[in-house]
Amino acid sequence: MTNVMITYKLKAGVTREAFEDWVRSYDYPNIRGIRRVAAFTNHRVERLLIGEGEPTADYVEVFDIPDLDGFTAEDLGSDHLQAVMGEFMARVDNPQFLVVSAVV
Repeated sequence: MTNVMITYKLKAGVTREAFEDWVRSYDYPNIRGIRRVAAFTNHRVERLLIGEGEPTADYVEVFDIPDLDGFTAEDLGSDHLQAVMGEFMARVDNPQFLVVSAVV
C-alpha cells in the first residue's frame, strides 16, 4: 500500500464553506469511486499545536493507493480524474503531492 498526501492552501476568494461543500458533494464521490484508491480523507488544518503563526497548509488529503504504478499509468491521466483535478486546481494554491512511507 502506498500513501499519498496533498497539502495546500485555498485560493483567495474560495471560502472554507464552499470548498468543503464541493469536497463532500463532488470530490469524495469521484475520488472514492476510483478502483485503485482504497481510502481517501480530507483534513482541515485547524491551528498549530506548538509555536506561533499560521499553518503552512489549509488542508491535508490522505490517499491509500494499493497499486501506485497502475494509478499513475492509467487512472491519473484518465478523463475522469483530469476533470476532478481541474475542479480541484481551480480552488487551491500550490498543492504539494507527496508520496510518503511509514517509518515504523
